[in-house]
Amino acid sequence: MADYSNKLYHQLEQETGIHTGYIRTGSIFLAQTQDRLISLKRINSRLNVIGIPSEIISPKKVAELHPLLNVHDLVGAMHVPEDAVVSSADVALALASAASQNGVQIYDRTSILHVMVRKGQVTGVETDKGQIQCHYFVNCAGQWAYELGLSNEEPVSIPLHACEHFYLLTRPWETPLQSNTPTIVDADGRIYIRNWQGGILSGGFEKNPKPIFTEGKNQLEIQNLQEDWDHFEPLLSSLLRRMPELETMEIMKLVNCPETFTPDMRCIMGESPSVRGYFVLAGMNSAGLSFGGGAGRYLAEWMVHGYPSESVWELDLKRFGALQSSRTFLRHRVMEVMPLLYDLKVPRWDFQTGRQLRTSPLYDRLDAQGARWMEKHGFERPKYFVPPDKDLLALEQSKTFYKPDWFEIVESEVKCCKEAVCVIDMSSFTKFEITSTGDQALEILQYLFSNDLDVPVGHIVHTGMLNEGGGYENDCSIARLSKRSFFMISPTDQQVHCWAWLKKYMPEDSNLILEDVTWKYTALNLIGPRAVDVLSELSYAPMTPDHFPSLFCKEMSVGYANGIRVMSMTHTGEPGFMLYIPIEYALHVYNEVMSVGQKYGIRNAGYYALRSLRIEKFFAFWGQDLNTLTTPLECGRESRVKLDKGMDFIGRDALLQQKQNGVYKRFTMFILDDHDTDLDLWPWWGEPIYRNGQYVGKTTSSAYGYTLERHVCLGFVHNFSEDTGEEQVVTADFINRGEYEIDIAGHRFQAKAKLYPVTSLFTHKRRKDDVELSDLHGK
Repeated sequence: MADYSNKLYHQLEQETGIHTGYIRTGSIFLAQTQDRLISLKRINSRLNVIGIPSEIISPKKVAELHPLLNVHDLVGAMHVPEDAVVSSADVALALASAASQNGVQIYDRTSILHVMVRKGQVTGVETDKGQIQCHYFVNCAGQWAYELGLSNEEPVSIPLHACEHFYLLTRPWETPLQSNTPTIVDADGRIYIRNWQGGILSGGFEKNPKPIFTEGKNQLEIQNLQEDWDHFEPLLSSLLRRMPELETMEIMKLVNCPETFTPDMRCIMGESPSVRGYFVLAGMNSAGLSFGGGAGRYLAEWMVHGYPSESVWELDLKRFGALQSSRTFLRHRVMEVMPLLYDLKVPRWDFQTGRQLRTSPLYDRLDAQGARWMEKHGFERPKYFVPPDKDLLALEQSKTFYKPDWFEIVESEVKCCKEAVCVIDMSSFTKFEITSTGDQALEILQYLFSNDLDVPVGHIVHTGMLNEGGGYENDCSIARLSKRSFFMISPTDQQVHCWAWLKKYMPEDSNLILEDVTWKYTALNLIGPRAVDVLSELSYAPMTPDHFPSLFCKEMSVGYANGIRVMSMTHTGEPGFMLYIPIEYALHVYNEVMSVGQKYGIRNAGYYALRSLRIEKFFAFWGQDLNTLTTPLECGRESRVKLDKGMDFIGRDALLQQKQNGVYKRFTMFILDDHDTDLDLWPWWGEPIYRNGQYVGKTTSSAYGYTLERHVCLGFVHNFSEDTGEEQVVTADFINRGEYEIDIAGHRFQAKAKLYPVTSLFTHKRRKDDVELSDLHGK
């Protein structure tokens, strides 16, 4: 987005004749610690492959580029030479002027009272000067977007909150600074510094921000925000350490202006899940100008074509639910978010505020047994379980780009999944029930999903919910509970998005019912060869594959509890069962499972073990590996698509065409060869992939494979023409003939590419009970 903005602002002046103050200064990102330098090296290797020039430079080079900087405490820096500065007010004027020339009408000094909605569709806006009819409305109201969203007849929830943001302006130096002096970002010192009319403009993101306007809007108060020198003092000290000569300069003023932040530091864009035609672009986390051009482009594509040209799920309004809209939550979260913008973010860090909001009934039990928690969509999920003899505090504080302290803990959980039996609480999954009086449920699901759902009662179908382009809107498992009733399991963060997608296509029919039952069921995943023994002992029913085949669902009693939905699948490729337990029985069933499982070596496990297992088995997860631009044919899931099921489904035409023409990217598994797990930097995700020295894609997820005793990365390989750079068809032969390297922070490691999972590099016998796996990859 920033790259597009840069190019757009560069040409604005020629197009409109309005001076925008565009000057190419370049940016220098400083590193005071080795960890910060590693973080910059990771960013640098990604920038280079997307065509943004950047390089890692020495402190000496920093001093040459910006002689006024004190560089004695630096270990290195990243230089991005094509970055630029502009005047924000002039850019806004130029954009407005260009829009007017193209027929856009702009009404200034006009306040919106509310947006008019009829039957879930935008019909117009009510202003203090009358009504305007429209089918589309874009809420770009910045810090007032929250209130404006709630003022509609049908409220739209936009989770953001303002904080005071301070920056300093000085008078020009005696010898004014050159206009092309590089902009400095000193994240370890929490400040940024740029040239301003021959002097400097410097602000930052302090550790103790001041949230503002929690009670609601007051547009007049913005003019009355006070200077607060005591509050700014730590940033000022940091600035004087970095530029000692500032001591003699005259400060013009300390500006205090509100900036808007979101719960996850990413901006918010896209269509509201509840009101058609109501779009949002807000919550820019102090990067509104640098992202504005690119974000505007994506939103325009979204409105015109129905989807943007890139996958922007991480920015989509539908990643949030109503639970992120509590003012108390937002106030506390932005106090954490604002300093985080400049904090060093090592892999797998977690937010600390707004926690323990959605929990499973087993939370306290698991917590007492050493569970360490992560949060997804507000839901607490166990990462791993710390054994009683481990130092808890040290584990929490050891954040690193290298081998983490939880390595051995997760190893023992994985080993237990492979050899005995483990329990993972997976209650956070999104769970929907679709029922009808006649065949309506089956008919609509057959249209919405690519696989054939007309299966015998009790069967489970893995399927994608695709868009017109054949890309994954959702990846889920659906169990047929009865002739007219289906149980659908989706990723945790799909709760709002999936509901909106289903509602969009479901006819208004009182005989067709969609119910969100996420909160009604606790989900326990029993993984491992002994899961079958535990369950048959608890249910007095034979659970062997002859009686309970793979991908089968049956209501059973477990212990004293009745009505447990037992499914023979584990989302990992390992043998085992998922138990969907009515919430009031959760504790009883868990206790029984743990008690009976003791003699089989049962233990708790967390999502890190699950991640290692699924990546080793080459399972793609939605939101990490799959997105709206990935099709089933590109990731080896042809078996989950039934092109000949006798009726049309969304995305079918695109898949037929792709089947005929071939795919332009292919999901591939990489096993790192010359990588030392103990000493080398780890791959986490987003690392560039090189084939025969040429960039071909990036990793989407990675984990250490404890069975393979190697690091495993998953990612998509493209085939860019060396002459034109255009994408060409990727065949299995193209993948198999290449020599691959994965770039981790600028260092390339050799990797072997696989299109099918390797059960083990050391044992060649395939496990007989691996039915679920072969079913998934349709070999």
